[in-house]
Amino acid sequence: MSTENEILAEVESLKARFSETKSLYREVCALLFFRYGITPTTNKLYQYVRKGTMSTPAEALSKFWDELRRKARVEIDHPDLPEELKATAAEAIAGIWHHAIATARGELEVLRIEARAELDEAKRELQEANAAVEEERARNEELASSMRTANETAQSARTELEAERRAHTGTAARLQEVQAQLGQAREQQQRLQDGFSAELAKVRDAVTQADQRAAAAERRALMEVEQERQARAKADKLAEALRGQVAMLEAQERREGLAHAEAVARLQAQVDSLSSAAQHQGATNESLEIQVAQLRDQLQASQQETTRYRAEAETVQALLNRLTPSSAPKAPRQKRTTP
Repeated sequence: MSTENEILAEVESLKARFSETKSLYREVCALLFFRYGITPTTNKLYQYVRKGTMSTPAEALSKFWDELRRKARVEIDHPDLPEELKATAAEAIAGIWHHAIATARGELEVLRIEARAELDEAKRELQEANAAVEEERARNEELASSMRTANETAQSARTELEAERRAHTGTAARLQEVQAQLGQAREQQQRLQDGFSAELAKVRDAVTQADQRAAAAERRALMEVEQERQARAKADKLAEALRGQVAMLEAQERREGLAHAEAVARLQAQVDSLSSAAQHQGATNESLEIQVAQLRDQLQASQQETTRYRAEAETVQALLNRLTPSSAPKAPRQKRTTP
């Protein structure tokens, strides 16, 4: 086993025996100096023990040399030793002592330099830590400000949301009310449309009946004119003149009948247009009812005009009968029905 391994084994044995760090370093100093003849140094002690800080082995080494010097002085001052041995021992101890002191001072200076470097590094780290703390404090303050702003924004958003909710509730209530009113309006519009459709059907029926009566009256008038024309064949020039007048009246009646038919067709087209418009524009029901009333008035006026022309035809016919000779056969008269 090499010397280094022996020293390491002895140091491990001392570690098991001495729990106190300073006592352990003192025993390691004695082991190196007395057993192995190695001058102990701070670095070497710390290399073997590796406990505490670098100041611990330096302090232990200083105490070791002080104790060794006291013991050496006592032994040198012993009266049984020769003077030459005392001087030699004193010089040897003094040399070892001075060498140890110089070594300890050098190591102490190294330790001081290392301690200053460690202190400077610690100060630098402390400054960096303080700067990091300040930076972190600034970030915390900024974060707190952001949090306050976010809280204010959230509170404002909550207030706006609550206002929106209240407005939405009011709007929903108004919407329900409007929907109810719209339903009532639709029902009323449907009732008006149904009434208008029924009234329009009545108007159409009346127009159809008026057309039928006008056609029948025209056919009867033509038959009567034909009969009167045969009777007037035996009449004189006055009868011929009266026939011309009757022909003029017939032509006028035909024109009036055509005009009446055109008016009825125009009125029917207007009624159909108004009916179609009523399906798409319920809001104009009142205007449509007024227009239907106006159409009724126009239809009634047209019927009255037709009645008037028919009365004039009957008057002419009666005059023609009075002028026709009594021997001419008379056609049976049919009662006219006023449409």
